[in-house]
Amino acid sequence: MPKQPDQADDEIHEDQLLNFLVNTLTGAFGLSLGENADLDLEDIYEVLVGATADGTSISTLCERGNDAPPGTDVLYHLRTKLDLDTIKTVGNTLLQEYTLDVLPEQVEIVVDLHLRPYYGDEDDTDGLYYSEAKRGTTAFHAYATLYARVRNKRYTLAVRRLTDGDTPSSILAEFLGLLDRFEFDVKAVYVDSEFYDGKCLTLMQAHNQAYVMPIIAWGSEIQRELSEGWSREIEHDLTTEFDGHEWTVEFPVMIDCSYQMGRYDEHGVARHGYAVDAPFIETPRQARRHYSKRFGIEATYRLSESSLISTTTKDPARRFLFVVISLLAQNVWRYLHWEYVATPRRGGRRLWWWPFEEFIRMVTRAAWNALSVRRRIPANRPPDDRFER
Repeated sequence: MPKQPDQADDEIHEDQLLNFLVNTLTGAFGLSLGENADLDLEDIYEVLVGATADGTSISTLCERGNDAPPGTDVLYHLRTKLDLDTIKTVGNTLLQEYTLDVLPEQVEIVVDLHLRPYYGDEDDTDGLYYSEAKRGTTAFHAYATLYARVRNKRYTLAVRRLTDGDTPSSILAEFLGLLDRFEFDVKAVYVDSEFYDGKCLTLMQAHNQAYVMPIIAWGSEIQRELSEGWSREIEHDLTTEFDGHEWTVEFPVMIDCSYQMGRYDEHGVARHGYAVDAPFIETPRQARRHYSKRFGIEATYRLSESSLISTTTKDPARRFLFVVISLLAQNVWRYLHWEYVATPRRGGRRLWWWPFEEFIRMVTRAAWNALSVRRRIPANRPPDDRFER
């Protein structure tokens, strides 16, 4: 029977997915082992990929694997031979390695902050980030991420670890500088309300980037605008201070109004304000619709939480490394999905159904096989008929 035009020519097996991830990591961070080391670099990265996919700790995975290296050895090399600067530089290079190959000429960009609550003794942990109280704490392991949004999929371009003293404007300045070096065109930058201040708006204007960001009702004037009237565009300004000097930045604000219709037990009109400077956005409704695209970023965080090495370490370098590998796994999945699984055809590629959850399960099974993870447990008597079918 002849092959149909939309059928695949080949297959990718689970062990090949594991190999792809291990090969991507091996050699990237410049780790070197002594001549008498009982393990090699591939052993370390195999454990890292396996623990990421399994969502377990390095120690637990190594204890369960008959062919796995001792967890203490893996953790020793990670603790003594990796530093934060290397992880940041190499990590962002890895995140961009395959992503830039599949991006179109123009993309939408999302800048976001992700705060992981910390409830322990703050004096025992270096590099915490402090923000407004959320989920019962003001201390967080925090990361800023730069994403490219393409065809409803999100590719991580860079991740930055945050510490106390970092400001939204310093984060945004670094990311906007990075965007200036990429070859693709930026259609617009979508940022969350954490970046709503005069410095960030000035940076957007200085880099000549189209942007959309929700506003915060600071001051009686904008509070009044958001409490009455219908959808409209207004001019607004913020005064900010830097090095003892004050300046005022002016920008357009689009206010979109919509009936709540009893949703969330609320009635009346909901008003949403956005600072907008984008040529393709002409109405407040368009501003709200385009900004809503960034909410898909939460899906990326959910995927990251489900494929993240479990740890209680207070070492910021290792925690950052685990976040980088988790985000890298998503980028690799999207790259493979587009380049190898999707079928080229006239009018655009056909994306076969291959969710991230299945990709992670395949990598997990491959890692279990490679490390000979325990598949049976001792029993004090033989299983009876209830275990058969």
